[in-house]
Parts: sequence; structure tokens; C-alpha cells
Amino acid sequence: MNMQPVIEMRNVTKAYRGVPAVRNVSFTLLKGEIHALLGENGAGKSTLTKIMAGVVEASEGEMLHNGERVNFASPFEALQNGIAMVFQETSLVPSMTVAQNIYLGEEKFLNRLRGIYIAAQQFLQSLNFTVDPTATVASLGAAKRQMVEIARAVHHKADVIIFDEPTATLTPEEKRHFFALMKRLKASGVSIIFITHALEEALGHADRISILRDGELVDSGASADFDRDKVVRAMVGRSLTGEIYNRRRTTADLRKRGRQILSVRDVSMGSMVRNNSFSIFENQITGIFGLVGSGRTETFKVIAGIYKRDFLRGGEVVFNDKPVRYNVPVHAVRDGIIYVTEDRKLEGFFETMSIAENFHSGALAAGLTKSTFVSYAEMQEISAQWTKRLNVKAINDNARVVELSGGNQQKVVIGKGLAQKPKLVIFDEPTRGVDVGAIAEIHRFINELADQGLAVVVISSYLPEIMNLSDRILVCRQGRVVEEISPAEATEEKIMFAAVH
Repeated sequence: MNMQPVIEMRNVTKAYRGVPAVRNVSFTLLKGEIHALLGENGAGKSTLTKIMAGVVEASEGEMLHNGERVNFASPFEALQNGIAMVFQETSLVPSMTVAQNIYLGEEKFLNRLRGIYIAAQQFLQSLNFTVDPTATVASLGAAKRQMVEIARAVHHKADVIIFDEPTATLTPEEKRHFFALMKRLKASGVSIIFITHALEEALGHADRISILRDGELVDSGASADFDRDKVVRAMVGRSLTGEIYNRRRTTADLRKRGRQILSVRDVSMGSMVRNNSFSIFENQITGIFGLVGSGRTETFKVIAGIYKRDFLRGGEVVFNDKPVRYNVPVHAVRDGIIYVTEDRKLEGFFETMSIAENFHSGALAAGLTKSTFVSYAEMQEISAQWTKRLNVKAINDNARVVELSGGNQQKVVIGKGLAQKPKLVIFDEPTRGVDVGAIAEIHRFINELADQGLAVVVISSYLPEIMNLSDRILVCRQGRVVEEISPAEATEEKIMFAAVH
């Protein structure tokens, strides 16, 4: 590895409304290295990398690129200087095709779309990304959109690429291809920073690790000098080793199933959901595991009224002893079903509204407000209740949700749903893009809901999360539930085998 610095941050500070997001940070990225940047949500990781990429400007300090002092005014200027960033929330143009997004800004005066599509197809295949270059970005799922973002950054041939949560939506096979791509980029001299909450990824694939806490750099060094417990201690100031993912469930730990609240029989929706049948019970957490394309999310979006099942031979859904067919989510919400989305920015909250307004919108949707008109006092009361219960960290209740860290945004999405007083809560990837401290808080809260007698569904592609939370595990494959496994008898190999074979 070349010891020549390609980026140096010297005593960098960035403050919002007088509150520092990054405080006096000095950071070095070496040429041709993979550098993992870790920390809790709100620790300052994204802010620090956005300064490097020209998205925001530092309040104090300086940045050097290849030994020269720089101060990028925009991401385009940073890209011209060889620094590209792949954002956690994609920045693609939804109405354009995959190929058009990859070559955006490089168009010739006369373009042949067929030529662009062929070039994009070859380029995507070289990256082992199975994405149709003619598809519009709006039609893609979160994982495919992330692949297009990564492909666009690689296409620009930058000498520094910053990945913000690049693997959050990828399957295990796609992750393997991504890390192989990172190693190829490193071999060609590209320097890589990647932000991740999956500590095993940082320990297994990074050359060096830097850890931020409360906006300050608390530790940095070779990845060989770290283990999981040391990383967590640096991130949160205490060990969480026994708190997350390491607790082995036994039969005695599992909650006894309560009343059957949901019965799904032979439900179908196009090619994604095929004759799917299962039941959900109160007083339990039902874990749903399946690979991308297994129909797990689509099935529960049908139940929540987001998607419509087939009109003929679409099957039967019985909720609370009543056959239901929801055409829009509000009807499901009024009956007591909420779906907490995996894509919080696109579907989960109103980003320009305040925390209080988002919480209140949940109560409004469920028809639970006391007055005909919006009551500011009632809004503040609901907000104070859920802010405290979920430990949402913000300057005040009037802060816009878009200004919060990823973990606190997720808490707002959860609180907005639970303000609707549901009987069945469906969590889709509840800890995607969330740090270890917030994961522990969200897991405790999910367990509390089941202990209070609610029916809880957790859809997750992370096996340790499924095994740690679930009282029963349903495995999906090719559009339907194919196996039920007790967590007391489950192993990662057994669950994965059911999902694949």
C-alpha cells in the first residue's frame, strides 16, 4: 500500500445552527487503500465525507487533495478533481433510464440510444451487476438503484470513491461482487472510503479503520489492530457484545403464541407473490427471511394495502376474523395494520416537515386526533411522547427530519407508524443503515411491542437479526413461504438453505 496521502483533513469543523456535526477532525486517506469510516448515526461520518465531496463546506479547518489545498464549491467540482461519492440515499434521476443516468453529463450533441444501451450493458456486466440498462430508475428496487449509483461512480474513473452504506440493500451474492470490485479498484490505484454499520465488513475488507463519536475522531489505525468489541467500545463508549446478535434463543425464551390475528391463504400478485399462505399471531415476533426477489416485501405490501393482489384467484386475507381487501393503505391503517418501510427517505417520512409534524401526521392518518382542525398543542403532546419513548436526538421538535441522522430518521418513521395505535406492526428492514447503538434501542423497542401483546412482523435480510428477534421464522422463496423454523433449532446455514434450495 502506498503511504502517500491523497486526502488530508486538518482540524475540520462543520456546525449547523451553531451545533457542531464534526469537531476538529484530522483524517488521512492514503493512495490505493480501502478505509472504513465507522460511528453511530449522528457521529459525523456523512458530514465529513460530504465535505470531501463538495456537498457541504467546512466551517473551520482545511482539506488537501494530492498535497494541494482545496475547497470544492460543488460535487461537480469535486468530481472534476477525481473525487466521487455514492450517497446512502440515491441521487439518480428517476424518470431517466439506467444507461442515461450512468452517462449523465457526458452526452454528445447527437446520441444514439441503442449505442448507449449496449455500452451500459457491457459496463454493468463487467461489474457483475444484473441491471437492465433500458429500465427507468423509478421502476427499480432499492438494491438495483444502489448498483446504478456504484456503477456511475466507477464509470467516472475517480481516484477517490466514497461509498456511504453501499451494501445496505444488497444480497449476500451482490455484496461478494461489490467487495471484489473494491479490491479491483484498489489494485488499480483508486482510494476508497466506505461508511458501513456492518462491522464485519469493515474488519474483513478494510486496510484501515477510523471511528467517529459525537463528531470527533476517537480512534484510527490498521484494521488488524481492531476486533468487534474494540470497535463498538470506541463507537458508543461501552461494550454491546452481549446485547446485539449474540444471544442464543432457546425454547424457554420464545413467547407463546397468542390469538391468530392474520390469516393469508393462497395470495397471489403477478409473478412476485404466488399462492402464499401463512398466519401471524399476537404476542409474537414473526421473522420473515428471504433473498431479494423472494416476494417477502411484496406480500406484506399487499396485506398493508400498498399493492393490490390479483383480482381473480388472488387468494384470501383475513384480519381480526374479517376478510379484507385493502385498495389503499389508509383503510389498513384504520383497521390497525401499519407497514414501516425499508426505504425511509422515499416512503417513510415528510423530509421538509418537522419531527412533531411527522409524528402528528401518523395520528391524523389513523383518525385519532381529538379536534377537527390541526391542534398545535396536540401535535406537541404526541411529539413529546414519541420523542421520549424512542429517544430521538435532535436540536428540538421543530427540526426538519431531513436534518437528522439516519438512525433518528428511522425512529421518526417507526414513531409515526406507532402513533396510529396498530394491532399488527410490519417492520421491513428496521435497522437498515442504522448504527449499533440505535440497533440495540430499536430491537429493545420491537421486543417491548410483542411483550405488550401486539403482533409484530420483522422482514430482514440479515440472518443474525432474524435469529435474535424472532419467536418463529418464516422463510420465503419464489413468491411464497416455503418453511417455518423455530429459532431454538435454527442455524444460519439451515435458514439460507431453505431460502435458496
